[in-house]
Amino acid sequence: MPAFSRFTPLAESLPPTVPFVGPETQERARGESFRARLGANESGFGPSPAVIDAIAREAAMSWRYGDPENHDLRTALGAYLGLSPEAVVVGEGIDALLGLMVRLIVEPGTPVVTSLGAYPTFNFHVAGFGGRLVTVPYRDDREDLEALAEAAAREDAPLVYLSNPDNPMGTWHSADEILAFARSLPETTMLALDEAYCETAPADAIPAVSALALMPNVVRFRTFSKAYGLAGQRVGYVFGDPETVSRFHRVRNHFGVNRLGQAASLAALQDQAWLETVIARVSSARERIAEIGRANGFAPIPSATNFVTMDCGGDSARAKAVLEGLVSRGVFIRMPGVAPLNRCIRISAAPESELAIFEETLPEVVAGLE
Repeated sequence: MPAFSRFTPLAESLPPTVPFVGPETQERARGESFRARLGANESGFGPSPAVIDAIAREAAMSWRYGDPENHDLRTALGAYLGLSPEAVVVGEGIDALLGLMVRLIVEPGTPVVTSLGAYPTFNFHVAGFGGRLVTVPYRDDREDLEALAEAAAREDAPLVYLSNPDNPMGTWHSADEILAFARSLPETTMLALDEAYCETAPADAIPAVSALALMPNVVRFRTFSKAYGLAGQRVGYVFGDPETVSRFHRVRNHFGVNRLGQAASLAALQDQAWLETVIARVSSARERIAEIGRANGFAPIPSATNFVTMDCGGDSARAKAVLEGLVSRGVFIRMPGVAPLNRCIRISAAPESELAIFEETLPEVVAGLE
């Protein structure tokens, strides 16, 4: 029987891209589990005990769909942010919400500005809707705000993506710099500001909610996947001007956020004491990772995220050899994919038991490079 032939030309033109090869896929290929899971930027410190209790209480109701309006969670997020619930939309993680943002703005050929080597899932969505990526290189391992603004103006781009703090480098810009950047963009250019790592950043790196709330061309994305420890639940949210944010309701999957995810996220938001504990543990883990890196001749880059990116002291081939050496010894890590960022490896914050494995294993790998 011949293959089905009525896929769209756009779909047929796309490569079978996977933005990230998951650790589970790698474990199946290896035939064994990783000893240390240090590559996915999850929170190995886990969610709040109150979250576990909330999931347990709600489990028996799993036969019911989750609230399609995410009412309780949106109301709580609005109160937390100092905004009306109408200024907040909940979705299946930042990844899904970025896809909706692209869907709302991008048509075939639409120019979209981002940094070369920045979060690849955003690029995946742009390609999927036929957009034309316009990329600018990092400068000193940070996203170049001036170059991004220049590219947006030059291309008359309706969408610019920026993560602050940054993934994959862990670097950040100050709140004042972000505000100036947002104000420098044309009113016809939407800024998608990805703040997935805002909880682990210095306070002066994150603009106050009120500072951008009245700008209709700025939407901010946050998640429960990182510091809150709920990566497996896939819950994120976007907030901004209510009129702008309301457009997400026109295209979102209204039953996309499952019942347990809503209950877990609400409980996580209410337990700010646990969040502060995790933030402190992440900070300590970053210092520990940096120490291990320096002891092995690597240069850790200051980080405002739950990971540390380290310069391996060579080119991409050296960094890849380090990555492969660690993976072959059961330590899962990742590395940036684009030069010159790919001279580095990236290590997620984790409990001491896993960092001890990393500390024990890295010298073996480095010794094998000589």
